[in-house]
Amino acid sequence: MRIVSWNVQWCRGVDGRVDPARIAAELRRIADPDVACLQEIGSGFGGLPGSRGEDQPALLAGELPQWDAVVGWAVDVPGDARLRKRFGNMILSRLPVGRVLRHSLPWPAAPEVPSMPRIAVEATVGSEFGPLRIVSTHLEYYSAEHRAAQIARIAQLRLEWLAERKPVDEEGPFRSTPNAASAIVCGDFNLPPDDPLHAEILALGFVDAWQALHPGVPHPPTFRLHERDEGESPYCCDFVFVTPDLAPRLKSIRIDGDNQASDHQPVIVELQ
Repeated sequence: MRIVSWNVQWCRGVDGRVDPARIAAELRRIADPDVACLQEIGSGFGGLPGSRGEDQPALLAGELPQWDAVVGWAVDVPGDARLRKRFGNMILSRLPVGRVLRHSLPWPAAPEVPSMPRIAVEATVGSEFGPLRIVSTHLEYYSAEHRAAQIARIAQLRLEWLAERKPVDEEGPFRSTPNAASAIVCGDFNLPPDDPLHAEILALGFVDAWQALHPGVPHPPTFRLHERDEGESPYCCDFVFVTPDLAPRLKSIRIDGDNQASDHQPVIVELQ
């Protein structure tokens, strides 16, 4: 089972060109994944550099018809001509998709720095080893306080995933679906591996897939490899975390460091 996590920067490459078809082609080329977790997907935001306001989830779904598309908008504001401007995360799955949830993350006051609403998109998929919960998320860039609050919300979600619920067999919205204790939480966390908040995520009961497979080896950079301002250095801020039961199933993890279809690098994980 192959999973890709990738902040695609509204499908904008280092060359400045916005091209959802290129992102789809790169996904096929680098991994042909069973599940792809994408961050920074836009629709209606013609003001983003290089964008014409294209509906990127629709274009990606059209390029990848074998994958089911699940979208969660963190930002949803009025646009022109009754259209909406939307920005968020996406999951593409070639595996059967069960229950889908969209979790708004905390957005505290931030009078000193810019900020925006954030979201965690969750889909339970059917895998060879049972129901598997997949989460694609993107934490705040400018505020450590926001990131801490958003990780605290992920901690609450972890408890909710383990909560006992009364089985309901009748038709309707109360009907039970398979619960998945096994989970993969991935995305752009906007923090380096030595940030105390990274250790806090591990303390919640998650395993960093890179550390599990390469103990003692520093995370390769996933951001600012090919596009950075003077004085900035590449670093890793894109992670794949798994619940402990999945750690023995981790087969490989790699970062496509050559890719220039976004300002972030794809992270590819394989489980067995």
